[in-house]
Amino acid sequence: MEKSRIGVYGLGVMGQSLALNMMNHGYQVSVFNKSHEVTEKFMKEKIENQAVVPCYDLHEFVASLQKPRCVFLMVTAGKVVDLVIDGLKDVLEKGDIIIDGGNSFYKDTIRRFQELQQLGLHFIGVGVSGGEMGALKGPSMMPSGDYEAYQVVEPIFLDIAAKAKDGKPCCTYIGKDGSGHYVKMVHNGIEYADIQIICEAYDLMRNGAGFSVEEIQHIFERWNKGKLKSYLIEITAEILKRRDEETGEYMVDIILDRAGQKGTGKWTSMEGLDIGSAIPTIAESVFARYISAIKDERVQASKVFNVESTLEIDDKEAFINELEQAVYAAKICCYAQGFELLKEAAKENDWTLNFGEIAMIWREGCIIRADFLEEIKKAYDEEAVPNLMMTKKFSNELLAAQKAWRKIAANIIESGIYAPAMLSTIAYFDGYRSARTSANLIQAQRDYFGAHTYERVDKPGFFHTHWE
Repeated sequence: MEKSRIGVYGLGVMGQSLALNMMNHGYQVSVFNKSHEVTEKFMKEKIENQAVVPCYDLHEFVASLQKPRCVFLMVTAGKVVDLVIDGLKDVLEKGDIIIDGGNSFYKDTIRRFQELQQLGLHFIGVGVSGGEMGALKGPSMMPSGDYEAYQVVEPIFLDIAAKAKDGKPCCTYIGKDGSGHYVKMVHNGIEYADIQIICEAYDLMRNGAGFSVEEIQHIFERWNKGKLKSYLIEITAEILKRRDEETGEYMVDIILDRAGQKGTGKWTSMEGLDIGSAIPTIAESVFARYISAIKDERVQASKVFNVESTLEIDDKEAFINELEQAVYAAKICCYAQGFELLKEAAKENDWTLNFGEIAMIWREGCIIRADFLEEIKKAYDEEAVPNLMMTKKFSNELLAAQKAWRKIAANIIESGIYAPAMLSTIAYFDGYRSARTSANLIQAQRDYFGAHTYERVDKPGFFHTHWE
């Protein structure tokens, strides 16, 4: 029997979808799952030809693959990945390739890369974005690791990846060791912020300005035809159409306001703190989910702190246009924070990251896909700037949006709407554009209570004052 080009280890929702994607692109794929019942069910319900080879033993699975053997892991991130790799080390040979397509923490990927390298095995960490449908129809893929090994699997990756409107695959080699999983982590951090900004705009319209769900739905549909055109704006408009079959109410009104998360936003926020990169909007978006989790406390507090939150909107159309500008400006800032973190991580880890190419592979297949990303690519191609906000394109747009952006920020404060992402973006912008901040007073205080010293504006060096 002809041997398979690649094997998928792990037949959860993502593993099954990925195997089907490979099969649909003409590849014979071997599949293995620890539970034989899962494999049998997958073969019975999803497979109609011989392009997928079911394996029920690890030795059988590895023996079914062409050399160099390529094993694509789609298992739960963390200890499970290490356990699976430990099992594979005993049956694979030097030169074989292990690919981790889960949401692994990048430092784990670096460690695994180094350990397997010593054994003569290649390791590729690949961020896969797009969920179940992305894995099936074409995800955005962010691979990193041994470049020689990547070249072996590149044709498969390029075939199964999402395709942008210009036909280009949304996959590119990111760089060394764990850089692919790092880029995927930052993608998810930006996703947290983008989602939070959109939801705050909805909240301001609904609970601040008193718009109906139907009105807001039409606004999001309109926004999706302009500069905010994106997957997240599109699905928001779709969500706001849906009514509950049981009650007839809008679905958005009967869903409990308690948000879940899987940890990648938290990882991104912690990285910002560890590296020393300001990513307040991403961090505030994670904190917003924590606030959402204490539903009972919030209900009690709402009775104690009963604040009138209705805005007086004289001109609805003007308000909607101002809010669109504010959302767009906030979006620029949250992407600027994400790319700033990538820049600092590249320095810290000795990675060479191409920011323009990263933006391009996010155009389709992933959650933050948007037309806006092509503008980011152009901006990085045209200018070498320290921050995305400083490019000619985006600096002009931020300046043009300032009046509306500040007016919306005032509306948020006036209405008492909880909108930490929107407010943190304008604070980030103001902090970045300030030639002089209050940090001079901070340094004076630190020197007063802890003799931490300070620098002067008129001469170099570090100084201490005996304040008392």
